Amino acid sequence: MTDEIDRLTKALKSDLPNADPARKTENIAAAMNAFDEEFAHGIQEIAPPVRPTSERGFLARFLDGGERMLNAMTSRARLAATTGLVTAGLAMLLVLPQEGVFGPTRDDTLPELAADTPVARAIDREQVLDPAADMALTERASPAGLSLADAPEAALEASPAPMADGAPRLAARTVAKQAAHPSQEVASPRPGGGTETFANGAPNSLKIAAEEPVSTFSVDVDTAAWSVVRSSLMAGQLPPRYAVRVEEMVNYFPYDYPAPEPGGAPFAVSTTVSPTPWNPDTQLLQIGLQGTLPAIEDRPALNLVFLIDTSGSMQGPDRLGLLTQSFRLMLGQLRPEDRVAIVTYAGSAGEVLPPTPAGDRGTILAALDRLQAGGSTAGQAGLDQAYSVAEGMAGDGAVTRVILATDGDFNVGPSEPDALKADIARKREGGIYLSVLGFGRGNLNDALMQVLAQTGNGQAAYIDTLAEAQKVLVDQLTGTLFPIAQDVKIQVEFNPAVVAEYRLIGYETRALAREDFNNDRVDAGEIGAGHQVTALYEVTPLGSPAMLSDPLRYGSSASLAGDDTSDELAFLRLRYKLPGADASRLIEHPVPATAIASASETAFATAIAGFGQLLRQSPYLGNWSWDEAIALAEANRGADTYGYRAEAVQLMRLARSLGQAQ
Repeated sequence: MTDEIDRLTKALKSDLPNADPARKTENIAAAMNAFDEEFAHGIQEIAPPVRPTSERGFLARFLDGGERMLNAMTSRARLAATTGLVTAGLAMLLVLPQEGVFGPTRDDTLPELAADTPVARAIDREQVLDPAADMALTERASPAGLSLADAPEAALEASPAPMADGAPRLAARTVAKQAAHPSQEVASPRPGGGTETFANGAPNSLKIAAEEPVSTFSVDVDTAAWSVVRSSLMAGQLPPRYAVRVEEMVNYFPYDYPAPEPGGAPFAVSTTVSPTPWNPDTQLLQIGLQGTLPAIEDRPALNLVFLIDTSGSMQGPDRLGLLTQSFRLMLGQLRPEDRVAIVTYAGSAGEVLPPTPAGDRGTILAALDRLQAGGSTAGQAGLDQAYSVAEGMAGDGAVTRVILATDGDFNVGPSEPDALKADIARKREGGIYLSVLGFGRGNLNDALMQVLAQTGNGQAAYIDTLAEAQKVLVDQLTGTLFPIAQDVKIQVEFNPAVVAEYRLIGYETRALAREDFNNDRVDAGEIGAGHQVTALYEVTPLGSPAMLSDPLRYGSSASLAGDDTSDELAFLRLRYKLPGADASRLIEHPVPATAIASASETAFATAIAGFGQLLRQSPYLGNWSWDEAIALAEANRGADTYGYRAEAVQLMRLARSLGQAQ
């Protein structure tokens, strides 16, 4: 910390009153950034962090944090460090502009600070951008090959000006960081206060098959993004673009895929090639996986630990209230010999219900009814306690799983995803899985939920209604709780004699390196009993007028493939492990180049993929409109036993209306 203060002091001294104005502004920005990061680091080390309040400006948070640090100091060394921080902060107060920097800000905006100045771009928590700029920057980078990591200033200068209506906006540096590291999270300010965090990345860019013929990714059976999109639309708002994970929207719906053969692999693979509705000169490759669904009487014993967040942020009917109702529905699906335990956390963790047979419903329901929200969120302590209980319940042949129910706000104890991942990975290797259910909006930490569930070989779902709880915890309970394959990876090698270009639609947070496919130590996604996985590639045939890249002067794409494979569009490989196994198994599947007329199942999945891309304002859709997406979905609803597809059409219509109203 002393080195940071020294650098900060030198930066301030170098900016004397007679210095060049542009240099002065840059020095102030650098000093402010160094102090902001170091001060936040000091607070985290010395005292439990305090959740920021959007109604308070930076100066109020600065003074509150300083007081907490001083109160927590017990050693002379720490007191000296704190004094240095406060001194540096006061020095910056003297040199920074007197108006428009530290004033009260209702939604953390700076109306008096010019949005295109280096100072504005330097203050993480206060400088903000138009929400239309956040994903526009990342999406602008992808098709043209522009990297914000290489030229962040140029990209930020090109961004639109702040919105006049004061709508919530995203910190500039966060946008640049997200584009440079597409698997990281993005913070989303919420209207009326609160901040949500989502895991996403810039949309996958177009790949040239002759240069990068291989695409590799981990499967994803999560559906949280669809529920978040629905929650936003039903609240009268278009969802944040970085909350939209297209593959989770597509995978929300069941499709009529062929079932696996008895005694064979735990899932069947199917592929189709059909015309692209938004571009007649490209094709869509749809990959479908269908997991086997064993009879209920054949499933192993089940040990469940409900890890329930009862902190103050969980207060409300759409949080703890909906949570208890959801678990009530789930109890009706358990067998009497299955066992349930309940651990809660709020400030500290505790076991509310010891392992209890599911047949003792009265005892379990009474424990749920006694839950009350209040206190801070000791997430790490809760996980430790839940895993300790789960280890005591584990037995031979039984499936043991912790189900974490939370708004994702871990604000007490070690809360960095990397630290949590290490602990969860160790438990996963010991046979204890983790699934995550999200509740409530306003401070939803979707990014953390995704990290925990992916690391724990579990599913991440967002429960916004009791009907969604019915879908996840009743209709699909077997798939949610019982794994049939783990570390499932997909690798597609495109034939450059047939394919000029391709792009994977979605799966930005699931991308793997080519060499990861054969590395059994690389963690990947899990498939539960009866689960389905759908993936879509948009493919540009060789010679198509839709090609966006020029042909090479030297070399021929056709020469890269032999005549014996000219009838193949691609070659599909899958790797998976049986639950608990160390070595993976391989499935290989050639994809014929012949396209078919788009079947109903393929067309509906395509309509939902288009829905997600419209919400993200993808440049690849051209002039394809909401009207065309709605018509495609409506015409291909097919069998809709539970009404999910009808609901999708209504949500698409609502999104169209909300977009027109802006």
